[in-house]
Amino acid sequence: MSDLARLFDRAFAPLADAVAAKRIPGGVLGIVERNGHRMTRAIGAAQLVPKYRVMDVETWFDLASLTKVIFTTPRILKLAEDGIIDLDAPLISALPDLRQYDQLAWERKVTFRQCLGHQTPFPAVEPIYTYGRDPELLRAFILQREWRAREPVYSDINFILLGFALERLSGKAIRDMDPGPGCAWSTEPDASAATEDCTWRHRVLSGEVHDDNCSALQGAGHAGLFGTAASVLDFARGLLDGTGASQRSIALMRAPLSATRTHGWERPYEGWSGGALCSLGTIGHTGFTGTGLWIDFDRGKAWTLLTNRIHPTRHFDSGIVSLRQAVGDLMNGL
Repeated sequence: MSDLARLFDRAFAPLADAVAAKRIPGGVLGIVERNGHRMTRAIGAAQLVPKYRVMDVETWFDLASLTKVIFTTPRILKLAEDGIIDLDAPLISALPDLRQYDQLAWERKVTFRQCLGHQTPFPAVEPIYTYGRDPELLRAFILQREWRAREPVYSDINFILLGFALERLSGKAIRDMDPGPGCAWSTEPDASAATEDCTWRHRVLSGEVHDDNCSALQGAGHAGLFGTAASVLDFARGLLDGTGASQRSIALMRAPLSATRTHGWERPYEGWSGGALCSLGTIGHTGFTGTGLWIDFDRGKAWTLLTNRIHPTRHFDSGIVSLRQAVGDLMNGL
């Protein structure tokens, strides 16, 4: 057995235990090295209700907030590299109507870089979908709302606004943009890991976006991307070997903006999702549906853990935080 296979077997054990304990229905674990060697393995169920389906390595997942780092961040950084935007310029350079009725509003001073690093006063989340289902009306609401300033936290609003900027600058709705190799904005229900039995949409979601705000907006920069373990690992390898983005963009993805964040990504800190043994050259991100991706540039490897931990409900302690950390520690030799 190769060293990679032994490492993978150890790291897979916590996922198998979580499925056996019925904390999560199922999942797929994958690892890729800079040289292209990879392994993936699936376990458990892609869906439990209203019917049962088996999970496999080709199952599509609602990647949730991995959209922020796989789709939105690279595109914003490419616009900066091409000189179309300045990361330190305010968002109003692309969204001049942001809080247009108050020229002194703090929202008009927020920059692209601050949004990428979650260094703005926006709230962590807002139930935008409760204000209606007209996507254009909701966009106007987000742009004109007087947001109450708070201490900076990880905020979906940052990436919703970055998504608006992408739409304005391209002249296309996000769902009309190319989602990237191996990715999609929706998938066939029977090919996807089911998420929640949604109390708002009154059905079990599979193949359509789980995030309520993204659904109401009909596409957004913070969520909505679908992919398989293979497509996530392909993206990660492209960053590891430098073929998936420019060296400048990759450097920014790794460059610290705070003790916990880079441009778009998280970096290692005590208690973070990647475990305690990651090198300082690691970046990572998670998604609410139970997804995650971690890329260790120093050790030349990346791993993804994709689960359907909110199926059929989010109101259950799936143990996803400790599962991610356990897998990360075993990926790094504990």
